[in-house]
Formats: sequence, structure tokens, C-alpha cells
Amino acid sequence: MREDIPARAGARLHRPPPSALRRFLKSGASGGLLLMAAAALALAAANSPLAEVYHHALETPLGPVLSPKLGPMTPHLWINDGLMAIFFLLVGLEIKREFVDGNLRTWNDRRLPIIAAAAGMIVPAAIYLALAGASPPLVSGWAIPAATDIAFAIGVLSLLGKRAPTSLKLFLTTIAIVDDLGAVAIIAMAYTTAIDTLALGGAAAILLVMYFINRSEVRSLVPYLLLGLLLWYAMLLSGVHATVAGVFTAAMIPVNRTPGEPDAGDSPLHRLEHGITPWVAFLIVPLFGFTNAGVSLAGVGLDQIFAPLPLGIAAGLFVGKQVAIFGAVAISAKLGIGCRPSGATWLQTYAVSMLCGIGFTMSLFIGALAFPARPDLIEEAKIGVLAGSILSAVLGYLILRFAPQHSARRHVVA
Repeated sequence: MREDIPARAGARLHRPPPSALRRFLKSGASGGLLLMAAAALALAAANSPLAEVYHHALETPLGPVLSPKLGPMTPHLWINDGLMAIFFLLVGLEIKREFVDGNLRTWNDRRLPIIAAAAGMIVPAAIYLALAGASPPLVSGWAIPAATDIAFAIGVLSLLGKRAPTSLKLFLTTIAIVDDLGAVAIIAMAYTTAIDTLALGGAAAILLVMYFINRSEVRSLVPYLLLGLLLWYAMLLSGVHATVAGVFTAAMIPVNRTPGEPDAGDSPLHRLEHGITPWVAFLIVPLFGFTNAGVSLAGVGLDQIFAPLPLGIAAGLFVGKQVAIFGAVAISAKLGIGCRPSGATWLQTYAVSMLCGIGFTMSLFIGALAFPARPDLIEEAKIGVLAGSILSAVLGYLILRFAPQHSARRHVVA
């Protein structure tokens, strides 16, 4: 009997660590709850006697002029253009990991999430344009309701405990990852105005160097991160939003393919992902929420809520996301090209489709890019994002909370 003890201890020592996706879901749930608290605190601050202090602190010059277009750096700029680049680095790492070695590594795995995410971006944008597109200054906000906030949505799911099957969390995560890829492409292409070709050429040269050191099988993270910092600055000067540098840097980080053991200790991508996930989940995203969710509700009545801009965003998030994603899953199942999550009912699948209407972080981010010279429109956009996200979160939660948990037949996500 005692002879088995060392063997068991050795097995425990050599047991692979928890998968990156499971760790992400766990930290994402906790981070999502923290994000909710940060957003609530920002709303409270913006609607209290401390409102002036809150806004003044965010816009106080704090650092040099890194870009003539941005002017002196402020806490708001450092968070939105600086720290959020690390958020996008994590997004890029997740996308690469899932496409190379995770739940999206084959075309069969990718098919349903791509269809659902594409529908979940196109339909909300169409609804927005139908409600707000008649006013030319508002057209540029079309992408605001196209995004899903994975941390916030996973945070809501975590409140349900075992009433939300793990398959639903994986389903939501894979759709949100593909959605993030689309959002990054939109930010890079639709919200880039004047281009500094010299700076963009410098960014391309840095990327080329990163590509060659990747091909040379350099495994240390140090050169990639140093070059990533230079890439961020070149992007900042180029006119392409600087945070996109995070995604490009992630694309150059080496990854080991490890089927069945997705957390190899010698994989640079996994090391970096595990290293920055807690910082993103527990510091950067809540800071972003606190910085950007502080909208004053003084004097806001039905006329302001149902104005074209906030109405278009709220309807795009709340109506467009659930109709598009649930419809895509139902049609895919009918055509035999995809199935609903295993062990989940159609009602539970519908509720998760509704949770995809939580667009908080990415929608607020895109809203600031859509109306850079119109702070009044940015504030209106915040009202729409908050309204659509809260409706999606509350109703999605309630449906999942009271929905029957067992499906008559078991299905597997295609």
C-alpha cells in the first residue's frame, strides 16, 4: 500500500495544469463581477457631488505629448490607449490559442461560432442604422452594438452556478472570441482617419522583425514584448488605433501545439497569457469600466433614452444580438451544419444569445472612437450601451435562472 504513495505523488506532480480556457473562464467570471462593481461606482461618482472631481481627475495632464493628435497624456488616455493595448494583447493571445490549439482549431469547430458571431455583428449594425442612420453625424456609430463583452457576460453566468452548464460558457466564449476578432478588424479599418505613412511603415518593419525572430524560434518573451512596445508607439503615431498593436504582437508570440494538454510550460504564448490574465481581469478592465462608464443621468428622461443614437445602440444590443445569434444557431441546426450546446435546452441557448447583447467594454471603446470630436454624442452612446447591456444581462440571467435545466436530447456543438 505504501509503495503506491510515491507513484500517486508523482502523478500529482506531473499532472498537467488546468487548461487555459478553464482558467480564463474562472478569472473572467471574477473579473466580470469586478467590472460590474467598477461601472456602478463610476455611475455613482458621475451622479454625485464628486462628479466634477471624477471628470477632472480623468482629464488632468499626466505625462508628455506622445502624439500631436492626442495632445498631453491624461489618465483617460493612458487607460484607453495604453493599458487597453494589454487587454487587446490578451484578446489576441486568446484568439491565436483557440485557433491554433483550442476549441476553434478545425473548420468544423469554427463553423458555428463564425456564423453566429458574423450574424451577431451584422444584424445589430443594421438595426442601429435603421434607427439612427438617417442622421449623417450618427452613421459612424454603426459598430457600437456589434461587440460582446465576454468578461461581463461570463460574470453574469457565474452568478448562476451549476444552473449554467459549462457547455453554455464554452459556447459564449467561442462566439465572443470570434466577435472580438471582428471588432479588432473594425477598429483597425473603420475607425482610422488620417494615416501617417512613415509611422505605418515603421510599424510594418517592426512586425517584420518580430516575424523573423519568431521563425528563428526565439522562445524568450523579452524581445517580443520590447518590440511590441515599439509597435504600440508606431501605431499611436500612424493613425491606426494604438491598441491594435496588442493583437499584432500576440500574433507573433510562439505557441506550442499541445493537444489534450493546452498549458505546456515551455509555450511562450501560454506563459504570457497566464501572466497577464489576472492583471487584465482584475485591474485593466475594471479601470476601463470606471473611467468610461461615468455618465451623468441628470435630466435624462424618456426623450433622451429614446433619441435615435441611444435607442439604436440599445436595440442593436438587446434585440439584434439575441435574434441574430439564436437564429444562426437554430438555422444551422436545421441545415445540419451546427448544433446547440450539449446538455442545454433551446431556452437556455436563447438566454445565452441574449447575454451576448452585453456589449459593455468593447462597445464603450468603439463609441469613443466613433465620435472623437463630439463628447455629447459619446455620452449619448454610453446611455445606449448601458441600457442595452443591462437589459440583456438582467433578462438573460432571469431566463437562465428559472429555465428547466435538462434537455430531452443531448447535442454537441459542431
